[in-house]
Amino acid sequence: MIRPRRATTSQAHSLKIALAALFVLLTLALGILLSYALAHATSATPTYGQVLAAPESLNAVIDNLRNVIVGLLVALATLFLTVAGVRYILAGGDPGEVEAAKKGLRYAGLGYGIAALAPLLVTILKGIVGAE
Repeated sequence: MIRPRRATTSQAHSLKIALAALFVLLTLALGILLSYALAHATSATPTYGQVLAAPESLNAVIDNLRNVIVGLLVALATLFLTVAGVRYILAGGDPGEVEAAKKGLRYAGLGYGIAALAPLLVTILKGIVGAE
C-alpha cells in the first residue's frame, strides 16, 4: 500500500497564505454587498442635488444617520470576520488560537445582526421622537 505524499512545510505554508488571501477577498466582497444592501434597501436613492443639500426634515437626518451607522457596523463586522478567519486559518491546531478565532467570528456575526436590525431600531426611534 502506497501512502499519499504529505505536503512539505513550504507547500503547506503557501496553501495557508493563499487561503488567507482568498478569505480576505471574500469577506471584503461580503462586507461591501451587505453594506450596500442594508444601507440602501429601505431608503430612496438620493439624487446629486439631494446629497449636497441640507436635510429637509428630521426623518432625513435620522435616515442619513442610520445609513452611516449601518455602514460603520458592517465595515467593523467585516474587519472582525476577516481577522478571525485569518487567525483560524493560521492557527495551526493551537486550541487557544482557534478559540480566539471562533470568538471573533461570533462577534462578527453579532455585528452583522445589529446592522441588519438597524432599520427596525431607527423606526422605533422615530416613533419615540414623534418624527413619523
